[in-house]
Amino acid sequence: MTPPVLYIQALRVSFPGGTEAVRGISLAVNQGETHCLVGESGCGKSATSLAIMGLLARGAQRSAGTIALEGEDISQHSERQMRRLRGDRLAMIFQEPMTSLNPAYTVGSQMAEVYQRHRGGGRAAALDRAAMLLEKVGITAPGMRLAQYPHELSGGLRQRVMIAMALMCDPRMLIADEPTTALDVTVQAQILALLKRLQRETGLTVLLITHDLGVVARTADRVSVMYAGEIVESGPVAELFRNPQHPYTRGLIGCIPVPGRLSRDARLTTIPGVVPRIGPDFVGCGFRDRCRHAMPQCAAPLPERTAADGHRYLCVLQPGWREEVAA
Repeated sequence: MTPPVLYIQALRVSFPGGTEAVRGISLAVNQGETHCLVGESGCGKSATSLAIMGLLARGAQRSAGTIALEGEDISQHSERQMRRLRGDRLAMIFQEPMTSLNPAYTVGSQMAEVYQRHRGGGRAAALDRAAMLLEKVGITAPGMRLAQYPHELSGGLRQRVMIAMALMCDPRMLIADEPTTALDVTVQAQILALLKRLQRETGLTVLLITHDLGVVARTADRVSVMYAGEIVESGPVAELFRNPQHPYTRGLIGCIPVPGRLSRDARLTTIPGVVPRIGPDFVGCGFRDRCRHAMPQCAAPLPERTAADGHRYLCVLQPGWREEVAA
């Protein structure tokens, strides 16, 4: 059996002040699939991606049993080793391209630097590859764009540049941290369709981070729902949408307005409260203060359960609890 392209076991991330942003998560991303990590802002999704890339802010602490890329454990790599890896076998698209691209250098200079650093060769060859990839991601007149600065491009074009830059060295694993958040709906759909097309053409493996379940439904093969630093439910996307078990997952799905089911003057469904800040001594379910099914057992260590269709969730509620509540 082929091992996952990315395998994480017991990843933890903490920040100064005692905040546990990521609390022992494990996940596997298989070759050629899109695995979505979904949850509200503050759940630990971006901290997870930065921990994988070795880009956490100064003062943050990362510990993990394993962070394996194609079977190679990179959790103990030095910064020099990670610099050789980032942009080559492991690439990332950041949430806001305007702050990720250097405003002092042209698009061509920044793209060429990635290729020359990891593949060597001359600047002309690097620029030729950059122009080819800009065209591949749907940017017309790529030669002109290479000579422009980031501020001269629209948000959609900047994000396409970021995708092309991430592909410069044919990475095995691409992490996309909410790549469509800053874009309007039309451009968002174009970027998501572009990622799916590139995945089909290149066999790219993608970890897509988002808070939008609509994006998950359109793009994911598998999904992990994250809350307060933990993965509370995970499984194939169709099964999880059809049979959500964790109350948080059900709450997220319930917040999606469905055309035809919601009258014009009806109030939108919400999950009351906010994501808590979790300390190192916290035990039990982080969602219990917002959950209408909470019970005393929620303050104890949680069991991992398996739903009838095989996907897993972290909760005291037994599979089939929704039918019991409805009855």
